[in-house]
Amino acid sequence: MHEELWLTRLFNDHLAGVANSVLETVGQHAHNPARPWENWIVMEILVLAFIVVVLAVLRSGFSVDKPGRLQHLFEVLYEFLRDTTAEAGIHHGKKFIPYFGTLFIFILISNLLGIIPGFESPTMFAYVPAGLAIMTFGYYNYMGLRENGLKYLAHFLGPILVMAPLMLPIELVSHLARPMSLTIRLYANMFAGEQVTMAFMRLVPLGIPMIFMALHVFVSLLQAYIFTLMSMIYVSGAVEHEH
Repeated sequence: MHEELWLTRLFNDHLAGVANSVLETVGQHAHNPARPWENWIVMEILVLAFIVVVLAVLRSGFSVDKPGRLQHLFEVLYEFLRDTTAEAGIHHGKKFIPYFGTLFIFILISNLLGIIPGFESPTMFAYVPAGLAIMTFGYYNYMGLRENGLKYLAHFLGPILVMAPLMLPIELVSHLARPMSLTIRLYANMFAGEQVTMAFMRLVPLGIPMIFMALHVFVSLLQAYIFTLMSMIYVSGAVEHEH
């Protein structure tokens, strides 16, 4: 069981009623009604609040003539996502970039949050990667239906109709396995990285843990990129037009 973080403690001390009310609204009950907030939920809220604040600052300082450093950073990110979307085989992929950008930024900040003392990466809890994976699963299937209509379902039947009885179960299993694959990859890497870093910080002087913290930053970037890239590939396969 994870130790209650200081921010989670504040939520439980002052906002326990809010959490219980939300859970009751959806027909659920907390295991401990006196302490309904869990670390991963509070960390998610913190990440979302941080993103909102950063975007508010970015919007207020937006300039075509004299862009600031923050604007430059987001422009570079946009160009990177645009190029990666095209490389993934998505034609006219501009309309998909908002989703990919939101996904990448949220995962990256969530991954990096664990480096700060007193916080934890929400992505090291399986619930968060699973939620992102399910959201991506719904998104690419919705976009496939939106772009191709009912013809999208032909993707599950194989190249020729005579192979449909064989290809349909294979394709269904393949698609249903995608959320699990996305979840396990992100969760396992972030959980392992967090545990290794914390273990060395307790056992050895500061110099050695710094190396693992740098490795944690690299893994955080890599995992955010891989999750986003896989989402792009899934969308590419869903929205392609068969000729």
